[in-house]
Amino acid sequence: MALGSLSWCLGAALALFCGSSWPQVHSSLAPENEVPLRPTTWFPEGKITSLTLPKGRTRRLYFTLKKKAPGMSVTVSPCDLPIEWSLSARTLKDKPLKSLEWSSKKSTPEVWWQGPGSEEKMYSFTGSAVDTYKGPSKSHATIYILRLRSKQQNTRATVYLHEGLGPSGVFPLLPADHSVHTLGVGMTSVTLSWAPSASITSLPQSQKSYDYCVLANSQKSYPSVCAAREKIGKKNDQKEEKKETRRRVTAWPILKEWWWQQWDSYPEAQSAASSPTDEYSDLQCVCQGTESVCTVSELLPETQYYFDVFVIDRLNGTSMAYKGTFARTHEEARAAIVTLREGELRWVTFSDKGSNSEQFFTFRPRGIQQSGLLTLQSCGGGEKVKVTVSSKGQVLSSQAVGGDLAHIWLQGSPSYLIHLEREGTTPSRMSDAADPALGGLMASVKMQTSSAYHRRGVPSLPSTLQIKSFNRLRGCNSVTLAWMGTEERSLYCVYRRKLGEHGAEAGGASALTSPCLGPESRSDTERVLCKYFQELNPRRAVTTAVIGGLEPGMAYVFDVYLMRRWGIPIKYASKMLKTRKEC
Repeated sequence: MALGSLSWCLGAALALFCGSSWPQVHSSLAPENEVPLRPTTWFPEGKITSLTLPKGRTRRLYFTLKKKAPGMSVTVSPCDLPIEWSLSARTLKDKPLKSLEWSSKKSTPEVWWQGPGSEEKMYSFTGSAVDTYKGPSKSHATIYILRLRSKQQNTRATVYLHEGLGPSGVFPLLPADHSVHTLGVGMTSVTLSWAPSASITSLPQSQKSYDYCVLANSQKSYPSVCAAREKIGKKNDQKEEKKETRRRVTAWPILKEWWWQQWDSYPEAQSAASSPTDEYSDLQCVCQGTESVCTVSELLPETQYYFDVFVIDRLNGTSMAYKGTFARTHEEARAAIVTLREGELRWVTFSDKGSNSEQFFTFRPRGIQQSGLLTLQSCGGGEKVKVTVSSKGQVLSSQAVGGDLAHIWLQGSPSYLIHLEREGTTPSRMSDAADPALGGLMASVKMQTSSAYHRRGVPSLPSTLQIKSFNRLRGCNSVTLAWMGTEERSLYCVYRRKLGEHGAEAGGASALTSPCLGPESRSDTERVLCKYFQELNPRRAVTTAVIGGLEPGMAYVFDVYLMRRWGIPIKYASKMLKTRKEC
């Protein structure tokens, strides 16, 4: 038994030794520079071949030409990334026998590689553009190797082999000047033009196998139709992922929805695949047809866009790209922003009465507190003005301002943007918009801004703006007036205007009752007196003034103005009085 087991072990060892030596004897027949080519891919002639290029790996395609082929052309179309490709020819001294090819287990390119010969690099290119090599053929004992490689990341490319010296007719033709030119740029549109393709101009109108496709986007230029489809596909995938995320709530509704979607979409997918006319419907061309001029509209203002033009052969499923261009749309027409000075009293006018006008102002308050007071008053009869105050894009206050005085407190920002917009005029007061008391000035808003260094809010206003007179105290040369004041120390100025003996009957006082008629529009000779007044109790804040130096039997219009450190002077309602003729 021991001898039997020993002999069996020796026989197994000899078998392993001899078995391992057999491949060595076979490999000694092959040359040292033999490179196993796995997998071996033959490059067919006259057929568009699509390839996937993994990052960092070299793809090889092999082909031979017919004996009578005078030349060839190889066209490589990268998808969306730059690639490296080269064309080499390996010429053998003697063409290998077919019997050797059939008897060996190696592929045909490996059999060709074993024989003596030389390899010559014919052409190389690096980039993302479509490139074509054209040249004469080598000797009949030549195999051609096309190498393709992507260094950045996984991508795709298409290759095409044509035997002969003439054009293949598979790819559309580009003109000598294949650049896209910009004819005009607007705020929301761009007009483009390009030289027409000979593939389109040479065909009769009845044949419509060629089309232009113009793509516009705000991210980058697309070197090929494949790159555009890749980007559109990624966007669609992101949308689908968001939808799937929303659907993942419960298991059964998802399964039920998926089942019906698959049931409904299956015949549609078949019809879409069988329809060649919809092959390029996913490109979302902004212009499509045979015209070499395109106006791209509905663009965003002040935005840079990239425009790419492709000429597409729908019959062969190929395309060629023009050299794209880019343009930046014009910015929106913005109204001028006026800077308001400290304490400046400004009349804001809207000249066009038939449309909604708007104006912009900016104000920067003084002091560390960054607080201020905005005072407005509409002077257009029944017209209202909408005022919006914002800072750094955030709306702080928005309200409509009419004939009554409005105060807006500003606090907490270094600068403020004030937007005034007309809301409209009532039909009954349209004729009163141009007040004759304002000297024909088409003033709609009276506005004043001032910094408030030590204030914490808007100033107090009188409880009423009516002026009261005392009939018993009315004489031939003087009258007595009374009005309400505030608890703040303020200056009150009284103005008078003589109307004459019949001025009151003629309605002469109506033109002087405008609430926007401020002291700056009055003559110094009309000012009678100015006095300071303050009463901490608002109910007892009543002050009086005796106006003397008047003529007997004459009519006068009296106006009282509350002059404040901040804001527009407040005008009380005008009071018309007539002195006594006899005393």
